Amino acid sequence: MNGSGDPPEGTPEGAPGGGDEEYRSVVFDESFVRAARLQEFSARERMDDHAPAVRTRHAWARVSASRQVLLLVVLIALAFGTAVYMGLRHPYKDPRPPSAEPLRIAIVPLAPRDPVPGAPAQDLFASSPAAQFRDGTEGVTLPAVRRTQNFSESLVMAALAIAKEYTVKSALDPAALTGGAQRSVRLLLAPSQLDQFDRSLDHPADDGRHAATGWLIRFDPAQIALAAAPVRTHGTFTVTEVSSAALEVNSDHTFVYAVHAAKGEPAQDSLFVVRRTMRFRFDRDDLQEHHLQVLQTYVQAGPEACGVDDSAYLRPLLAGQTAGTGTPAGTDPYATGQPTAALCGTLAPGAQPTPPRR
Repeated sequence: MNGSGDPPEGTPEGAPGGGDEEYRSVVFDESFVRAARLQEFSARERMDDHAPAVRTRHAWARVSASRQVLLLVVLIALAFGTAVYMGLRHPYKDPRPPSAEPLRIAIVPLAPRDPVPGAPAQDLFASSPAAQFRDGTEGVTLPAVRRTQNFSESLVMAALAIAKEYTVKSALDPAALTGGAQRSVRLLLAPSQLDQFDRSLDHPADDGRHAATGWLIRFDPAQIALAAAPVRTHGTFTVTEVSSAALEVNSDHTFVYAVHAAKGEPAQDSLFVVRRTMRFRFDRDDLQEHHLQVLQTYVQAGPEACGVDDSAYLRPLLAGQTAGTGTPAGTDPYATGQPTAALCGTLAPGAQPTPPRR
């Protein structure tokens, strides 16, 4: 018991003389201890052996605020650009309406059985079916306006207003009626129809496509003069939506003109009746640009002799004149080229005025 001996359990682990001799040369100085990184587990981390000791910081948090704003703006721009592109490429987008069709024209002269009655214009109107018609533009009335499935009430109203303006300028304007300037009518047409209109006015032809009288009502000023009495008018408009991109307006109007010879001694007036139905088409560009497309014109006009060429001017029979024995030109079914459709009707006796005898 004279010297210090080992404890009964042996030398403590890590103490001098212990078993971990390899750690005897390691010295932890004060600077090493201070530089050590201390990590303290949270309560949750201490409960979970597999949780990391230190929470990993997300990469987005290391980006500065200005860069975050810039990245956000770029993402919004990309999203907006994608939305616009998909909208332009959408497979269910309304189809573009087709370009304007060429105008199709049919003009039917109505020949009287008896001589044309003559009298002062007011007496003729009072004794004819036109007695109940209104004067001039007062007879060109618009129906009640209702929206369609794809066109608002304002767009439908715009289509009717343009159709009315065309009707007035092409059938009631004295300048147009007497073969004068047609610029006001031309300005209303869709650009794709201007070539056909110009050719019809410059080189009229009875071919169903290029009759000037298919576009507007007019008389040869060298032969026919209008009486002082206003034109009597009656008719209607109807609107139809033909597709999600187009409206059609159909007009059906009867115009009654008092006319007499342009030359010679003042003669009695006579009445000339024109019933004209027209079909107009409007796409959204037409409505925005105040244009229309004239697709079809059907005209019945009398009293007029059969067989006359009325592609340039309508040619009324005047007071006392008869239709004679004129017949339409012969049609050769063996001929090639554009087929002709010679049409002529008979003016019903009840359509003629019966002025009182003086």
